[in-house]
Amino acid sequence: MKTGELIKRFIPYYKSHKGVLAADLFCASLTTICELILPMIMRFITNTGLNDIASLSAALIGKLALLYLVLRIIDCAANYYMSDMGHVMGAEIETDMRRDAYAHLQKLSNTYYNNTKVGQIMGRITNDLFDVTEFAHHCPEEFFIAGVKALVAFIILVRINVPLTVMIFVVVPIMCYVCIKLNHRCRQAFADQRMQIGELNASIEDSLLGQKVVKAFANEAVEEQKFEKGNQKFLSIKRQTYHYMALFNTSTRAFDGIMYLLVILAGGLFMINDKITPGDLVAYTLYVTTLIATIRRIIEFAEQFQRGITGIERFLQIMDADIEIFDEEGAKEMPKPEGNIAFRNVSFEYPDDHNKVFANLNLEVKAGEKLAIVGPSGSGKTTLCNLIPRFYDVTAGQILIDGTDIHAYTLKSLRKNIGIVQQDVYLFSGTVLENILYGRPEATREEAIEEAKKAGAHEFISGLKDGYDTYVGERGVKLSGGQKQRISIARVFLKNPPIMILDEATSALDNESEFAVAKSLQELSNGRTTITIAHRLSSIKNSDRILVLTDEGIEEEGNHESLMAQKGIYYQFYTMADRLK
Repeated sequence: MKTGELIKRFIPYYKSHKGVLAADLFCASLTTICELILPMIMRFITNTGLNDIASLSAALIGKLALLYLVLRIIDCAANYYMSDMGHVMGAEIETDMRRDAYAHLQKLSNTYYNNTKVGQIMGRITNDLFDVTEFAHHCPEEFFIAGVKALVAFIILVRINVPLTVMIFVVVPIMCYVCIKLNHRCRQAFADQRMQIGELNASIEDSLLGQKVVKAFANEAVEEQKFEKGNQKFLSIKRQTYHYMALFNTSTRAFDGIMYLLVILAGGLFMINDKITPGDLVAYTLYVTTLIATIRRIIEFAEQFQRGITGIERFLQIMDADIEIFDEEGAKEMPKPEGNIAFRNVSFEYPDDHNKVFANLNLEVKAGEKLAIVGPSGSGKTTLCNLIPRFYDVTAGQILIDGTDIHAYTLKSLRKNIGIVQQDVYLFSGTVLENILYGRPEATREEAIEEAKKAGAHEFISGLKDGYDTYVGERGVKLSGGQKQRISIARVFLKNPPIMILDEATSALDNESEFAVAKSLQELSNGRTTITIAHRLSSIKNSDRILVLTDEGIEEEGNHESLMAQKGIYYQFYTMADRLK
C-alpha cells in the first residue's frame, strides 16, 4: 500500500483529538517564530555596530535581550505543551487503534486464526503500534514546522541576497530526491524487520508452550538451533536496515557540507564585491543553519516516520482481514429455543483450502434428544458441530433451530444458547472462580459455587490451597486434566444453555477422571438437546440415538442395541474398542 493511502486511512483517528492537534500546531508555530527572530536580532546588532557603533546603547541592547528572553519563555512553554499533550494525544490514538484492532480480531473466523500465527498478531497490536504513538504526535508537528521554517527562511534569504539563495535552494530538491529514494529502501527494511520479529515471537511462543514436549524428547538443542536460525535472520535484516540508514545519514551530512561551502564561497565573494553586508551574511548564515537543521530534523524523523508508516500498514492488514462470519442484515435476537435442530441439504468445504467435508447432509435432532456422533477421524464430526454456533458457515443448504435458519439470529444470541464442552479445555489465567464466572459474568459467587457442585467440582476445588480463589496458572497448567474439564463443565452449567455440544470431552482423561466427568456431563445434558462426539463408545451407550458419520455421510443410525444388531460399522468400532481394553 502506498504511503499516501496509508496516511489517508490514518487521518480519521485525529478526529476526536482536533483541539489538541490544533493547539499542538499553534505551539509549533510559536517555537518556530521564536527561533527565526534570533538571526534578525543578530543582523540588526552587527549592521548597526559596523555602520554606527554610537547608536548602540546599553538600553537598546537590554531591550533586545528582554525581547529574546520573552521569546525563550514562550518557546519553553510551547515546547512543554508539545512534549506533554502532544505525546498524550499520540498515546490515545495508539489506544484507539489497538481497541479497533482487538474488536476486529474478535470478529474474525477460525479460518483466519488457523492461517495466522499468534506471535504475528501480538506484534501488530503491541510493538507496531508503539511506533504509531510517536508518529501520530510528531508527523503533523514536524512537517508543519519544516514547512513554516522553509517558507519564512526562503522569503528572508531572498530579501537578503537572491543569487545566493537560488544557489542554496538548487541543492535542496536534489537532497530531497536522494533522501526519498533511500527512505523507500529503509521502509522496506523496516517492514522486513517487523515481519521477522513477529516470526521470531511466534517461534519462541511455540517452543515455550511446548517445553514439556521439548524436555521429554531431550530436544533442547533442536529448539536452540531453530531459535538461532530465526535470530540470525533478524540480525541480517537489521544489518541491512542500518546499512541504508548509514547511507541516508551520510548523504545528509554531505549535502550540509555543500550548502555551507556555497555560503562561505559565494557569500564571501559577494561581501568582497559589496553585494552583501557583514551583518546580512551573519544573518544569512544563521538562517541557512536553521534551514539545514530543519532539513536534518525531517531526515532524522524519517526513520521514525518509516517505523510509524510500517506500524500503520501492519495495523491495516488486521483491519482489512475479511470478516467471514457476521450478522446478516435484519438479524434478530434469538429467543430461548426449545432445541429442535435440522440440517437441510448441508454441504461444507473449508474456505482456505476448499477441502470438501460433506455434501447434501440431512439430519433432524429433536428437542431434549441425546444424540451421539461416531466415525473415523476426518469424517467431519467436529466440523458438523462447529456449524451450529456458526464457527464456520455452510457452503450450501440450511441449518435450522426450531424451524428458523440460524442466519436469522445475531451471532451473540445464537451462541448464548449453545454450550460447548471440548476435549482441549482452555482456562484463562486467573482464579478458579473467575473461570467459572466466564460462563455468565454477571452471576454471583454463590451461583458459581452452586453450579460447581452440580458439575462435581466443588469437592476438589474446596481442597485447593485457596479454594475458589486459587490461581490456575497460564492455560490452567496448575490443574489436572480432569479438574480443568470439571471447571469447564461448571462454566457451562452456569451459562445454562438449552443446546449442548460435547466434543470428545472425556477422551483425554484417565479412567477415574473420566468417570467423574462423565457423571457431570450426564447431569449437564438432562433436559437439554445434547450432541455428543464420542471417542470412547462406552460413554454413549445410553444415548437416544447414535449416528455413524463417514466420508460418505451418515452411514448408520439408531440406538446402541439396534446398531450392534446390524453388525455394521458401529459394531466393528465397538468390538475393536473392546479388544483394545
